[in-house]
Amino acid sequence: MRRSLAMTVATLTATALTLTACGRGGDAESASGGQTGAAVSSGKATGTITVWAMGAEGEKLPTLAKEFESANPGVKVNVTAIPWDAAHNKFTAAIAANKTPDVAMVGSTWMGEFAGLDALDPTPAAIDRSVFFEGAQKTTEVNGTSYGIPWYVETRVLFYRSDLAEKAGFDSAPTDQAGLKEMAKAMQTKAGAKWGIGLQAGGTGSWQTLMPFAWSDGADLTKDDGKAYNFDSPQIVDAAKYYQSFFTDGISDKAAPATPTTEPDFASGKVPMFISGPWMMSAVEKVGGAGFKDKYNVAPIPAGSAGSSSFVGGSNLAVFKNTQNRDASWKFVQWLADPDVQAKWYGLSTDLPSVKSAWDAPDLKGDEKLAVFGKQLETAKAPPSFPTWEQVVTSFDTELEKVTKQGADPSTSMATVQQNAESIGTGQ
Repeated sequence: MRRSLAMTVATLTATALTLTACGRGGDAESASGGQTGAAVSSGKATGTITVWAMGAEGEKLPTLAKEFESANPGVKVNVTAIPWDAAHNKFTAAIAANKTPDVAMVGSTWMGEFAGLDALDPTPAAIDRSVFFEGAQKTTEVNGTSYGIPWYVETRVLFYRSDLAEKAGFDSAPTDQAGLKEMAKAMQTKAGAKWGIGLQAGGTGSWQTLMPFAWSDGADLTKDDGKAYNFDSPQIVDAAKYYQSFFTDGISDKAAPATPTTEPDFASGKVPMFISGPWMMSAVEKVGGAGFKDKYNVAPIPAGSAGSSSFVGGSNLAVFKNTQNRDASWKFVQWLADPDVQAKWYGLSTDLPSVKSAWDAPDLKGDEKLAVFGKQLETAKAPPSFPTWEQVVTSFDTELEKVTKQGADPSTSMATVQQNAESIGTGQ
């Protein structure tokens, strides 16, 4: 999906950051008990800043950075593109060697680890956190302190073949979890689908498909005032039982291939429903061919007792404490959070804006399917920012695979995850 914004973004200068904070070595305490970064000077950015960014973002960011350089003639932005599969190790090695970049794109689930290593600079108080989607903003916070901003976001919603849903007797998407299972079964019995819905049966990241059901039922991945893991809560256990039922009832394929065939299976009608992010719209439309965009639709995650919620992902922008040009670094970060710049970035990358007001841009506001993602982002949640999350979640995925593929008891499996989590600890 590649779109060009009809609007053109005027040359923007970095907004001056002002706050009454002490010097670099003594950050101020915020009202919530966390630190806020020291003030940033007024005026235009100067000097050189180094930026690391991963994947397609690393390839496209230099184009946008040229506009920042034009608005600030005395600054030079050097962007290095980092492959995703090498990024985590490259960051940890750089932190250990005190050779970090000035600014970096940081995976939202890495924030706790990097902040725990005392590598990140607290966000200056003058950056208004309320402009971002709440779930995305929380991914920047570790022990009450924000480190950086959410740069772009993604969330997961239900994709479904609307034409096949009509054959199955449904003229709209399911609104609750019981309705989702009913519709998925009808896709098999009445619309000729091999499988009613494609759900990940295990492997890395399968927790991201389970947790929207749990969050929609009021689950919390932490307890003890957010200081401990909480994998064996009744809501998460119930979500695991619900998730498992799709496999035991033959609605989802427990033997799905390790390399997903989501797009062709969706286009052929073999698997007419799945849960995923906004990037899949262009993917299924490419495979489906001309006119396919009118054969499917997207809908919020079917609601549980607490409403509809989903997983919020994306990437953040952080400034490292070791920066040699802190003022220019934060000015660049704040410039990237300007609503017009966020809209321009969407046009370049199709990354969804983290700033709520940027969704008023014509290319976003006029797309009915994208609007569903925007609505879902209002209630989407992220995992806790514990430094050990990446380690602990491996156990979560392993146990989910036992639940879905081997029929393991969800209560026992979630108790095992909790035991492992308690053994590893939160790292705080």
